[in-house]
Amino acid sequence: MVRHARYSLQLAALLAAFTTLSATAQTGGNAGEPAKVLRIGYQKSGLLAILKAQGSLDEKLKPLGYSIKWFEFPAGPQLLEALNANSIDFGYTGAPPPVFAQASGVRFVYVGAEPSGSHAEAILVKGDSPLRSVADLKGKRVALQKGSSSNYLILEALKKAGLRYEDIRPVYLPPADARAAFESGSVDAWVIWDPYYASAQQALKARTLADYTELNAPYNFYEATRDFAQQHPDVIGAILGQLRTAGLWVNAHPVETAALIAPKVGLDQKLVETWVRRYPYGTTAVTDEIVRSQQIVADAFYGANLIPAKITVKDSVWQNREVTAALAAK
Repeated sequence: MVRHARYSLQLAALLAAFTTLSATAQTGGNAGEPAKVLRIGYQKSGLLAILKAQGSLDEKLKPLGYSIKWFEFPAGPQLLEALNANSIDFGYTGAPPPVFAQASGVRFVYVGAEPSGSHAEAILVKGDSPLRSVADLKGKRVALQKGSSSNYLILEALKKAGLRYEDIRPVYLPPADARAAFESGSVDAWVIWDPYYASAQQALKARTLADYTELNAPYNFYEATRDFAQQHPDVIGAILGQLRTAGLWVNAHPVETAALIAPKVGLDQKLVETWVRRYPYGTTAVTDEIVRSQQIVADAFYGANLIPAKITVKDSVWQNREVTAALAAK
């Protein structure tokens, strides 16, 4: 497809590596390993990272004959590129990455959703920055991952401040590179999510210019390849069910959760507790209301000329009555 020719060389190299790994995973890998392997893409924040640390999903899927291969990604766009390359089967991102993916012809489906917190990502400036409001960002260099959840935050924050996206100078960088640019002063602001946000607050004494307070925060999403969702609804249901169970536990036990996953992700326990508390976990099926909410996100990106064509979110939504009923009963 012509659109796919736009992918960067960096992402191409990343996907080549994951394709090699996935070939091993699909064939069962080492002798004695279960024949069916589920390949999950995750990020440092989110319930999937917690399930990985707990080992609870591994146990849930054993009766279905699956083991799990876990692949960490720095952000949602890279994860969905891997989904497109059939290097993973399932993953989790914010709202914007699937919008950009659908606009580029990526073959995936939304299979589940999470509410997103109002304080889990933010527009940051240095503590001594003269910038005091979003309106002050006019003409300034702002670092962000293109197509990420932060891309929507800056878009909506600018709109509320009476500015257009064209009024800033976006600098598209993945989280690690964006942090380096922020620290060096080569950008004026940084739009980022947890745990990078909490880390910047702690280590860099960054100041929050704005978050989703007074804005409509979009949902976060679980995605799968279309073929996997259609062929294995029982597995999708088991994953989402375990995510809902774990999320409700995390909401009630943030301290214990932080103690569990801090050593796994290599971050300070107090820092981890900060971002765990910012997320109101509650895995749900993708309802019609959620589809309408996501369509607003898609239309905003099209209106800002950030995606090449208007999309219909519902075209990429997977729904299953049994799974929806099971989630609602938990």
